[in-house]
Amino acid sequence: MISSYENSHYVPIFCDLKGRKVVIVGGGRVAERKVSSLIPSGADITLISPEVTERLSELAQKGAINHVKRAFEKGDLEGAWLVIAATDDGEVQREVFKEAERQRCFCNVVDQPERCSFIVPSLVKRGALSIAISTGGQSPGLARSLRKRLQEEFGQEWGVYVEIIGRLRRVILSEIDGPEGAKRLERLLDSRCLDWIREKEWEKLREWAIEICGKSGEKIIRDVIS
Repeated sequence: MISSYENSHYVPIFCDLKGRKVVIVGGGRVAERKVSSLIPSGADITLISPEVTERLSELAQKGAINHVKRAFEKGDLEGAWLVIAATDDGEVQREVFKEAERQRCFCNVVDQPERCSFIVPSLVKRGALSIAISTGGQSPGLARSLRKRLQEEFGQEWGVYVEIIGRLRRVILSEIDGPEGAKRLERLLDSRCLDWIREKEWEKLREWAIEICGKSGEKIIRDVIS
């Protein structure tokens, strides 16, 4: 059955925002959460608001973000890749979205999916592993509920496991060709590793890595768990 919901066309993607201009309009708690979630991306964050929370002020003073201390104006989105409108002023929200459309940058107007060209999903992070959940704006509460369930199912051991198999994979791709390389790549997907990490059975993990990548595998395990 094909959904008739108007926002069912959203395409899930992960964006590289490092060094790219991101504009957030608003200075309250919602804007603070958005800024906090974006800082690890390495984005060049500009915050536009006459007033900001204490935390946002601290971030601006440290140089983590650029604070423009005034109301939003036309032209503020010049060169932006992405914009988030997080104010309690409906007129400002509409103007930000219109300007984003003119500038052809992706825009999220908080709590107004009809004015969003992208939606921020609920996210479960375990190291390099990211699991994103979205209901297309239909029910953020359900997305949060699913996130909590996935947080319980995917523990911290997954972050360690992904780091290990990522490093082993790079060794295999650089040193082992053909069918043997393909065979060793398949061996990386071993669910026993999660139990070994969870129970801190490092010797079993080390032996497994050595079987796959020799001394390089042993070094990888030592580096990751140290």
